[in-house]
Amino acid sequence: MALLNSQVLDRAALRQRLKKLRRAVPPAQRRMAALAVAHHVRQTLNLRPGLRIAVYAPLPAELDTAALVRVARRHHCRIYLPRLTDRRRHRMQFVEARGAMRRNHLGVMEPVHRRRLSAHDLDLVFVPLVGFDATGMRLGMGAGYYDRAFAFLRLRSHWFHPRLIGLAYSFQQVAHIEGAPHDVHLNRVITEQGPIKCNSGC
Repeated sequence: MALLNSQVLDRAALRQRLKKLRRAVPPAQRRMAALAVAHHVRQTLNLRPGLRIAVYAPLPAELDTAALVRVARRHHCRIYLPRLTDRRRHRMQFVEARGAMRRNHLGVMEPVHRRRLSAHDLDLVFVPLVGFDATGMRLGMGAGYYDRAFAFLRLRSHWFHPRLIGLAYSFQQVAHIEGAPHDVHLNRVITEQGPIKCNSGC
């Protein structure tokens, strides 16, 4: 499939175009894609007991993570979810995915309890995205929560974990996304068609 040429679109226009394509995915295709992604995660990544994994609670158009969570729990991994802590400064923390849940101001489900884990101590982070390219450049929703939480990964001579894994439909890959100084690259992306390892050296 030919990649969407993003060079003639700015980030805002590209984001809107990809979000429209993502909203148009039929429910049956969504379910099949989520199952395929969970299968590729199981085949590709070394899931093992005690592995600290962060996932996201998906918005309606985002690729669902329920099947992936089931796979991770079968391997006795520890599951964490982001919880927003500062709306003005766009900050979040990661807390264990257990107990009561609530919907935050963005409509995303998050755990209520306060037992958190530092982003530095996670092993794998499955990240939602709107678009991505082959270098691992990620186009998100625009608020910058993940870029702030994992800003330390830009110092890759010192920090190599956690690995950031984007989850996406294959049509969300574009030819090029213009980067910004604050952007944190993905290590790989997993789509319904399989894993894509980024080629930026990250």
